[in-house]
Amino acid sequence: MDFSESVAIVTGASSGLGTHFATALVDRGASVYGLARSEDKLASVEASLGDAFRGLPCDVRDEDAVAEAVETARTDAGRIDVLINNAGLGQFGPVDDLDTEAFDVQMETNVRGVFLCTREVVPTMRAQNDASGFGGHIVNVASIAGLLGNPNIGAYNASKFAVRGFSESLMKEVRDDGIRVTCIYPGSVETDFFDVAGVEMTDHPLKPEDVAATVMHVLDAPENHLISELVVRPLRPRG
Repeated sequence: MDFSESVAIVTGASSGLGTHFATALVDRGASVYGLARSEDKLASVEASLGDAFRGLPCDVRDEDAVAEAVETARTDAGRIDVLINNAGLGQFGPVDDLDTEAFDVQMETNVRGVFLCTREVVPTMRAQNDASGFGGHIVNVASIAGLLGNPNIGAYNASKFAVRGFSESLMKEVRDDGIRVTCIYPGSVETDFFDVAGVEMTDHPLKPEDVAATVMHVLDAPENHLISELVVRPLRPRG
């Protein structure tokens, strides 16, 4: 992929992995539209990355807000080459102690958000499919929790297993349209995710910039080359 002519949308771009994805893309010459709820944090990322990054305040759970944000990017840039569905959260606890609101917010953010953003970009990517056979690339950020169930994270497991299933279906649905779909399953990453989830992080997590570099490698794959799934774990999580 020639990143210097590429346009990317990154969700959850105001912090954590999302900011690192946006930074890696901008460093390679891409124009990036970052979606997140926090207007102040997006402004900070804009100040750091410059004109190649534009923040679009958006709650990915909101159908109208997603449609408006994607249309803004499409109208402004004329194309959409990459979508990184990164926005997500976890709230952990025993199933009999987890309230409905905590369950719903994880399903709405981690699953509904992926669906809404994907639905908005697919028609544009289909229309871009050219002689090279490339229309666009969608990267869905799941988790090891989308592969393995563990106690006390049932709602989070459910949401990330759903992302896995959606990604596999989507990959088979749009590959003939020149659209690549990759689902990535990171292990523990050094972000504020664990603070929000209310649990301790492993002693030696992945560095977010290294996960971003891995995603850039996936995006940079040769023509007619599809990496549909990728698992990334810390080598020595406990030291």
